[in-house]
Amino acid sequence: MASQDPLNPNTLIRSRPVQIILLAALVLALTGLIARLPAWALIDDRAFDYLSTLGAEPRPDDSPVIVAIDEPSLAEINKQWPWPRSLHGRLVSALRAAGARAIGLDIIFSEPSKPEEDAALAAALGSDIVLAGDETLVKSAQADQFIRVLPLQIFSDAGAQSGIASVDLGHDGVLRTMPNYFDGFAATLASVASLAVEMPPEGNRIQTFGGARTYPTVSYYQALDPEHFLPPGFFRDKVVIVGLSLQNAPTLAAGGTDAFATSDTIHTGKLTAGAEVHATIFDNLRLGRSIGIGSATLTGLVLAAAALFAAAIVWRDTGWITAIAGIGALIALVAGSYVALRFGRVFVSPMAPALAFTGIAMGQAALDYAGERRSRRYVTRAFSQYLAPALVEQLARDPSRLKLGGEKRELSILFSDVRGFTTIAEQLKGDPQQLTTLINRLLTPLSDIVLAHNGTIDKYIGDCIMAFWNAPLDDADHAVNAVGAALAMLESMEALNLTLKAEAEAEGRVHYPLQIGAGINTGECVVGNMGSTSRFDYSALGDAVNLAARLEGSSKLYGVSLLLGEGTARAASHAFAIFELDRIRVKGKMEEVPVFTALRGSFSPEIQGRHADFIAARYRCDTAVCRTMATALAADIPGLRKYYEMMLVIPEADQA
Repeated sequence: MASQDPLNPNTLIRSRPVQIILLAALVLALTGLIARLPAWALIDDRAFDYLSTLGAEPRPDDSPVIVAIDEPSLAEINKQWPWPRSLHGRLVSALRAAGARAIGLDIIFSEPSKPEEDAALAAALGSDIVLAGDETLVKSAQADQFIRVLPLQIFSDAGAQSGIASVDLGHDGVLRTMPNYFDGFAATLASVASLAVEMPPEGNRIQTFGGARTYPTVSYYQALDPEHFLPPGFFRDKVVIVGLSLQNAPTLAAGGTDAFATSDTIHTGKLTAGAEVHATIFDNLRLGRSIGIGSATLTGLVLAAAALFAAAIVWRDTGWITAIAGIGALIALVAGSYVALRFGRVFVSPMAPALAFTGIAMGQAALDYAGERRSRRYVTRAFSQYLAPALVEQLARDPSRLKLGGEKRELSILFSDVRGFTTIAEQLKGDPQQLTTLINRLLTPLSDIVLAHNGTIDKYIGDCIMAFWNAPLDDADHAVNAVGAALAMLESMEALNLTLKAEAEAEGRVHYPLQIGAGINTGECVVGNMGSTSRFDYSALGDAVNLAARLEGSSKLYGVSLLLGEGTARAASHAFAIFELDRIRVKGKMEEVPVFTALRGSFSPEIQGRHADFIAARYRCDTAVCRTMATALAADIPGLRKYYEMMLVIPEADQA
């Protein structure tokens, strides 16, 4: 028997668990390499953008108010930018008078203007004011260094604080990362407002609260005269941030001055003004809303859990359940990341675990698919010559129904042979081509009949056909189908002989009539792949097979073309007329076994009873009674006429 199961989709790795473990290890290694690529960081960043803005948190209460240098203000003030610094001094005084708690000017005053203008602004400044500074990284061949640009000393001397308004943009130009220096603009503004804040760890992400113009915003010109333009107490105890913030926020494609792409930009397509960015950072600081990045250990645990679950759902097989479980697992990964971000304030990207999970699940599914294709090709190649196309298709769709390693099954086995073929072969020994053609002309229709009755052709032995039923596919009516096939084979011989005779006469050849005999037995056999490691066939063996072969050879002794074993006769008795003929002793066995034949049609109980009496008389060796009954029975059962005639000559059958 073959040492490998050809239907095993993984003959190189025989153990499915080992294959899955190796696949998981490979996928995890590849995932680790891919996750180190700069492009993958962009994928993680985009995942953060979507999750951090999904069901975005509402803007917090007591958030800063934005005083916008916007289109209406530019039109109303009608002065060329940069505006006179005395105007900013008037604004500061107006805001302080309106009760502002702290004021941040997101405007860099690093260069002197007219002395009187600088003096006017300095006169309005105080310890409740924060002015913007800038920090730039300058790279050189010698060393990289940060260069800071701070407000003029005159403004610092007036008591104003300075805070670095620079922000760190990602590789894709999107602002996500919290500034982590204590003298940042928002941190300094919080300090001036007497708010105790704790600086987040380096790399923490900004939790946004909406897109452009989310924060309460008034125009610059309105803030110059709040009593006239704004409700009473609008600025009372508020933190105010002054900066450029256009009413028509610039788009990502157009770009803009002092405006940034944030996580919300993926939804709105709009840039967020720097003043609103500082307001958002301010709220992140005072409320502790910034989002941490999951540690390598936490990310590794999630990755391992995803890999384990992927291995679990493909451990036995892959299919629709695997697909449904896989979709559920991916949703769970995203949902888990969202819950951790929203409620745990930590971002664990689901992308690498999702990649590993998908790689393992789809990788194993691909291996299973390739194995199934291999199995289908094997089944089609191995059984197309032995089974009907419909049965081959059933096996190809579900190769697991095959047990090619060998199994015990109850089979119905048929042997069919040409009567007197030795004589025919001797007559045609000078024309081997005609002999071969004759055999093929005979075996083709007989094989078609076997296949049409759901049989499996085991082998051809010269002019003999061996076939069986109930393997590789289950066949509850295997005995009936076997007998039906045998009778159809016998009935087909008349038409075949007429055709062969007409052809022989037309060609001036001698016609050799063909007659066949068949034997069928039903019993337990061993069936499976049999042969060497390099060549094997799906075949059956056992005593039941041997008896079927002996029945075929014995059929001519009884004047019938079909001889059945007891198991076949019993199983097919409801579909055919079954008649017992004799008992024979099989070589190697001590006990005698009854043999039967089958006829189409129905016979009355009276006729069947008389035949049973005839058989009983034969077993008693009552020759006189047998002779009397045989004549009448030959007329009532024409299909057994020759049998009865032979029994008149041979009262007791020869032993087989």
